[in-house]
Amino acid sequence: MSEDRAFLGREPVGKLLLKLALPTVTAQIINMLYNIVDRIYIGHIPDVGALALTGVGVCLPLIMIVSAFAALVSNGGAPRASIFMGQQDADSAEKTLGNCLCLQIIVSLALTAILLLFNRQLLLAFGASENTIEYGVRYMNIYAAGTLFVQLTLGMNAFITAQGFARTGMLSVLIGAAANIVLDPIFIFALHMGVQGAALATVLSQMLSCIWVLSFLLGKRSFLKIRSRNLRLKPKIILPCLALGLSGFIMQSSESIISVCFNSNLLRYGGDLAVGAMTILTSVMQFAMLPLQGLGQGAQPIISYNYGARNADRVRAAFRLLVKVSLCYSLLLWACVMLFPQIFVSLFTNDATLAAFARRALRVYIAAAGIFGFQIACQMTFLALGNAKASISVAVMRKFILLLPLIYILPALLPSDPAMAVYLAEPIADFISVCFTAVLFFFQFRKSMARISAPLPSAGE
Repeated sequence: MSEDRAFLGREPVGKLLLKLALPTVTAQIINMLYNIVDRIYIGHIPDVGALALTGVGVCLPLIMIVSAFAALVSNGGAPRASIFMGQQDADSAEKTLGNCLCLQIIVSLALTAILLLFNRQLLLAFGASENTIEYGVRYMNIYAAGTLFVQLTLGMNAFITAQGFARTGMLSVLIGAAANIVLDPIFIFALHMGVQGAALATVLSQMLSCIWVLSFLLGKRSFLKIRSRNLRLKPKIILPCLALGLSGFIMQSSESIISVCFNSNLLRYGGDLAVGAMTILTSVMQFAMLPLQGLGQGAQPIISYNYGARNADRVRAAFRLLVKVSLCYSLLLWACVMLFPQIFVSLFTNDATLAAFARRALRVYIAAAGIFGFQIACQMTFLALGNAKASISVAVMRKFILLLPLIYILPALLPSDPAMAVYLAEPIADFISVCFTAVLFFFQFRKSMARISAPLPSAGE
């Protein structure tokens, strides 16, 4: 393993980042298209498309929570596996892989039981109405049965990318997306299965991706292999993974809470128009952030491997390049949105009233997005360095300490336009969060570099 993975510590950092980030960015975009196409098909179901789309839309917070549990294990386990690889400790890396696989199977079974038993109550709590609840229940009953495939695909694919096989990781997503796009119209329209057909197409697509991922990790090409002896959970292996992955879990699971808080306040102050605009705003922001996340995922094996190999210069070089590329992208996107908001809004609506309102709201909502590239770069670097406390601190600061209170405080401070005040919570939280992250990163990064730059103690010490 060490000789083959040595390219992470030898090849030029710029070439490595390009090689690893292009597939991860592509995978993120494919995943986004996967979800959009799914909703387009559902929305075009004859006679009931609008209700069906709303019912399935209420399922999204539950689906995000399933993904969050996958991130809890994989976002902590994969960077730690890369660090062990950099330390030439293949045994610990494979034990990390095996323990994470075992835990994800256990979590998947528990989530499947909860979603099958309580999906109606959960969907009603997330905002389903009597008109839409049946569509949501039908979708979730089938989707829940495929929770294991979703968990293993998302979670184990991170261990493929962590080894430097970014293209293989991209193919894992592409296989599922392509299968879903083909199967959706067959099940929904040709077989007249409606939303149940959409759910079945998703489950079967994820099953194909899961088979691909597990086959790779069991095959000859993978340097880290799934071995039965490593599947027994050991606290000293799995607990550090969970601690490191907690920030990713908080970020993803809290999106459901944030969405409910935003929509309830916007409905109060701006009615359906403001809530409809929020759907456009979050879609633009989510699509904008995916390349940044892909860049960070591409840089993670480089930073983690060289941190484990105690090569401080390459860690610094990789971080600097990640920040430059991330900032250039976020600033370019911010400029495009601020100058041409109508182009982005027109992708989602032809309604003149909604478009006019959304154009103004979009400029407010994305006002601080230009510097957000720095935030993502630092947060991904915290994960790559195995710094669980710092990563969790950044996630909690932005979501819970800043954004949630601001959603409720700002409308009282700006009563002349309370709906826009709700949107304003996002850029204010982003700006303060970036400042907090910059200060925290300055001290934590210096400490990490000093740790690997210090000479190793001799055997007699």
